[in-house]
Amino acid sequence: MNSTQSLIRELEQEAATTRRLLAIVPTEKLEWAPHAKSMTLGQLAMHIANIPGNVTKMIHSDGMDVRNAKFAPPQPKSTEEIVSSFDSAMENAVEILKSWDEVHAGGPWRMSKGEEEVFTLPRTAVARTIMLNHWYHHRGQLTVYLRLLDVPLPVTYGRSADTNPFA
Repeated sequence: MNSTQSLIRELEQEAATTRRLLAIVPTEKLEWAPHAKSMTLGQLAMHIANIPGNVTKMIHSDGMDVRNAKFAPPQPKSTEEIVSSFDSAMENAVEILKSWDEVHAGGPWRMSKGEEEVFTLPRTAVARTIMLNHWYHHRGQLTVYLRLLDVPLPVTYGRSADTNPFA
């Protein structure tokens, strides 16, 4: 299995868990935020939904200047909008990843701030860090938001306090 196939496999495996979480985000609470400095529930969920598609599109090129980046996720109007965005993002991400050969996958990707280099890493390392690890980080945040709103949590890895697949 090559590096791109491994990324696709992990992405698709984790997508089921992510989709389960996004599907239970309550539409009536999308404007809620746990703190004034936090994203709203809707913005966080939409960010999580869009990470696979946005990141693979971004790293398919040779680099990015962070001065041109837009880091404010949109505020969705419904849970259905979030899940639909996620499904599209996953489809786009897998399509882009399948187009990579090993040379492109291992090729350098550069993040800069103007002329200043922030980092240069192999494209697959950026995919692992900015796409997958970043995704898991925000997915964990989403479980905290949902817990604070008393939304029963589905299984992520093993059981949750609300769902026990082993019982």
